Amino acid sequence: MQKTVSEYRSLIRSVPPLLFSLLVLSVVGMNLLANKSIDTGVDWLALDCGILFSWLTFLSMDVLTHNYGPKTATVLSLAALGLNLLMALIFFLASRVPGVWGESFVDGSETVINTALDRTFGGTWYVILGSSVAFAVSAALNNFLNYGIGTLLRKNESFGSFAIRSYVSTFLAQFADNLIFALIVSRNFFGWTTLQCFTCALTGALLELLFEVVFSPLGYRVASAVRAGRRAGSGNVKGEA
Repeated sequence: MQKTVSEYRSLIRSVPPLLFSLLVLSVVGMNLLANKSIDTGVDWLALDCGILFSWLTFLSMDVLTHNYGPKTATVLSLAALGLNLLMALIFFLASRVPGVWGESFVDGSETVINTALDRTFGGTWYVILGSSVAFAVSAALNNFLNYGIGTLLRKNESFGSFAIRSYVSTFLAQFADNLIFALIVSRNFFGWTTLQCFTCALTGALLELLFEVVFSPLGYRVASAVRAGRRAGSGNVKGEA
């Protein structure tokens, strides 16, 4: 056990800090911006602004899986989730600190706006619970599915391989993430039907897949740069977990 922990510590230290920082930033941003819905003009299509960050979260996990394996990628994903919960706690405490938000200075509406901003940053326990459970499950699904698909492909370091792995794992994991959150939160606290949960999970996953398609060339370049750096530093790419 101690040897395994030591190996993971050594491997995690080899992960580029910027890559892990982007993962953490995207998880925090994704959950914070999820408080704002997107007016799609279609009643059955529910989206939120968290989608502006979710593609970066899953693309970061794809790069990590491509270079370090699914176990390490999942450990780092759970670490990012833990840091997000810490940020949620800090935001909650900040919302309870007496004071006034700068944007609340509107004649006659100061109290209403200030309270709304406090609640937005303070979060709601069931939203935080639902998003945490959904992300933990979808992260593990994305990472292990991405790796599993990679083992079936011949040219595992080509862009085509990276794209196939990323597109399939991202779509299925994003669908699972959206569905789990909808079933835990939207169905129980907002009265959504099961059909609405499935429909919105599917449409959301399709849109998030589009982001993945657009930014996958960038992800591949980052993955290739990380792999080249590891080879230059160690002469090989051993140590995947």
